Amino acid sequence: MDGSLIRNFSIIAHIDHGKSTLADRFLQVTGAISERDFRNQMLDDMDLERERGITIKASAVRLNYKSKDGSAYELNLIDTPGHVDFTYEVSKSIGACEGALLVVDAAQGIEAQTVANLYLAMEHNLVIIPVINKVDLANAEIEKVKHEISDILGLEKSDILLASAKLGVGIEEILEAVVKRIPAPKGDESNALQALVFDSKFDAYKGVIILLRLMNGVLKKGTRIMMMSSGKTYDILEVGIFTPRPKQVNELKCGEVGYIACNIRDAKEVSVGDTVTDADNPAVMALPGYKKVRPMVFSGIYPVNSADFPALKDAIDKMRLSDASFVYESESSASLGMGFRCGFLGLLHMEIIQERLEREFDLNLIITTPSVIYKITKTEGEVIEVDNPMKLPSPGETKSVEEPYVRAYMILPKEYIGSMLELSESKRGIYVSTQYLDDKRAQIVYDIPLAEVIVDFYDKIKSATRGYGSLDYELLDYRPTKIVKLDILINQEVCDALSSIVFKDRAYAKGKAIIEKLKENIPRHLFQIILQAAIGGQVIARETIKALGKNVTAKCYGGDITRKRKLWEKQKEGKKRLKQFGKVEIPQEAFLAALKTA
Repeated sequence: MDGSLIRNFSIIAHIDHGKSTLADRFLQVTGAISERDFRNQMLDDMDLERERGITIKASAVRLNYKSKDGSAYELNLIDTPGHVDFTYEVSKSIGACEGALLVVDAAQGIEAQTVANLYLAMEHNLVIIPVINKVDLANAEIEKVKHEISDILGLEKSDILLASAKLGVGIEEILEAVVKRIPAPKGDESNALQALVFDSKFDAYKGVIILLRLMNGVLKKGTRIMMMSSGKTYDILEVGIFTPRPKQVNELKCGEVGYIACNIRDAKEVSVGDTVTDADNPAVMALPGYKKVRPMVFSGIYPVNSADFPALKDAIDKMRLSDASFVYESESSASLGMGFRCGFLGLLHMEIIQERLEREFDLNLIITTPSVIYKITKTEGEVIEVDNPMKLPSPGETKSVEEPYVRAYMILPKEYIGSMLELSESKRGIYVSTQYLDDKRAQIVYDIPLAEVIVDFYDKIKSATRGYGSLDYELLDYRPTKIVKLDILINQEVCDALSSIVFKDRAYAKGKAIIEKLKENIPRHLFQIILQAAIGGQVIARETIKALGKNVTAKCYGGDITRKRKLWEKQKEGKKRLKQFGKVEIPQEAFLAALKTA
């Protein structure tokens, strides 16, 4: 294919603005998929993506389009996620493109993630084609949204295209704009091979499948390649493209997007952002790659059955391969046995990883209370980073503590401003600004501790604004705070899986809530169970689960009372011994309920 006829582009938008539906229409219009094989959310491979109606992983597909100018173009489309937790997937896709379709809902207008994704694309100097989608909706406000795109995003009104992905309206016009406005990829086939690894996945038969975009040179089956970050070499066994199904080809040329398979069995040997080059004629320099992403939320993942630990280790290795933003290290817990301390980009990311591990690898897991990274200055001056309550130094060793703050941007209808200000203040937020976007909507900006955002802030925004509010946030800085380690004791023994780091003023309420939830969910035993929440040596909340009563005198009909007393004394001694040696059986439901409360 002539390089001047190649176009690489991605679709970016806020969640639920119709990216995947638009991608579906491109597949149908270009004939990439037959009507018989078509289904909605064609590029969303995971069951989880289709069930939730969201895109989690970016997908790459090649489309062949015959333009009105008579030329046959090769379009490489990368569909991206829209949720704030998956911004890293968006940034990877953008790095492999020259242009982007910015999709905006005709009824919802510009939302927080629309702005965030546009800035990502502008950082990479991409050509932006604004598209107003869902123009068929009864409550569509096309002129108002055009005005927003022009005023807020600074794009020309004349460049805006109108479409209804659901009805297939305006699809041809968008494809024509892609071939006319987005430039052909730069680079030269005669140069040394340089290919950017923008994603990877694991196949049980072929090993690691590497998705890449060729910046220079040519890739052929049998070529001996080298990963520039590690220096390791491999022979290419298969070269292919996604149409959207995998299709083997003889070669990939400069500017094209496709995949290679080299029978790599160790997931750790491939890293996203690496440069693939020819081992015999290597490139002088590696490509810039991607900015290393730092996880924001940490949590422990443990198998319910400790015998499943090796299976969990294998599953987590493979999960890391397809998700570069997911990090982990092994750890052990006295209550739960061996497991992993894992880092995530946000709470939805954590939830998705858990569901994928359980579904794709048939595992039964327990997730501990999520935490953020605290910076602690010890009395001797050493600064340490702590994300695990078990590693928190004692108050006597601690000089000062800092916690991460984020700048939260919330876009919402102006009638909900009061409830949003109230919610943000309750989350220890510091007010920054309010900007009215038009006569109906406003953007509120707050600086909020990340620990308050990760738990339920997004859900509460949706509740407070009846689903119309949207959130985007970026890590700001670290600020002084007062935290304590909240321990949960069951019959005077600390249950480390339920320990958490909490803001000092919230400790009592949180401890009480966890204890009450445990009392509801732990069944009664033959002995009394004492549940306590404690900070250091001070108990701040307590509940008691009474022992099951057994009528030991049921067989005694009348007779002397001394015989009954003897039986009661014997029972009392037995219960005392049980309380001393008996182990409390905590069902998984009780753990999960307590962790949810935490």
